[in-house]
Amino acid sequence: MKILITGASGLIGSALIQHWHQQHEIIALTRSNKKAKQFVASAINAVTNLAQVDFNAVDAVVNLAGEPIFGKRWTNKQKQRLCQSRWQLTEQLSASIIEAKSPPKVFISGSAIGFYGAQQQQVIDEDFAHLHPDFSHTLCHRWEQIALQASTEQTRVCLLRTGIVLAKHGGALQRMLLPFKLGLGGRIGSGKQYMSWIQLNDMVRLIDFLLLHPTLQGAFNATAPYPVTNAEFTTKLASALQRPACLPLPSPLLRLLMGEMADLVLNSQRVIPARLVAANFQFKTPQLAEALKATLTC
Repeated sequence: MKILITGASGLIGSALIQHWHQQHEIIALTRSNKKAKQFVASAINAVTNLAQVDFNAVDAVVNLAGEPIFGKRWTNKQKQRLCQSRWQLTEQLSASIIEAKSPPKVFISGSAIGFYGAQQQQVIDEDFAHLHPDFSHTLCHRWEQIALQASTEQTRVCLLRTGIVLAKHGGALQRMLLPFKLGLGGRIGSGKQYMSWIQLNDMVRLIDFLLLHPTLQGAFNATAPYPVTNAEFTTKLASALQRPACLPLPSPLLRLLMGEMADLVLNSQRVIPARLVAANFQFKTPQLAEALKATLTC
């Protein structure tokens, strides 16, 4: 297949390229000329503008681009940047797919479990309807609606409602490793809030699964089947690193440091991948302890 990937240099995108580059013809969209040269050096086709892509010749589009959600304080300007970096490119992709006479057969587009907004302890699958209208929900809902504009009889659209992706060299876990290795880790806030996670290899595998199963479309929770509380996550990570975890981070201090962005780690989302399970997708590391072991030893 010929596959266009946006966000190709990100955590998931780079892992996808590693997984696919010998099986498929990859076109990597990047805004950076430096990164484009790196892709070309790796025998990957690189483009810096969608105008360089013939969508009639593309079999699939995987859209993973967007300003990192976790990092900079959520000022009004940063919120706008987070939204536009997702919405604008997705709008361009949907328009290009619709305009093609022989469009891609599948459009796999990023989203996040932030779609559900802040929740409590209830289990959330893809049909969960009691959505909380906070910033994360607004961002993801609009993002999904724009992607769904590309849905036709010729093109199916799959939405990836992604949780915390566990990887050693990127993402949220990488930020946690140093304090935990120093014995300075601990639960965040009450520790009762649920964390919905997925190991990077399973994330890559499920995208491949959606690519290859032509009957699948709509929203999919890209999370492992067993979410855990923050307290349990903390305990298991400390155990995997053979370190103590006895320095909790109080909610007020976290909000002082991070502002509204603290909601990402203080709010609870107990999300399960019901539609993937129903489609018989098999997770390699469904339990947190084995996922951490696989991540930290890779």
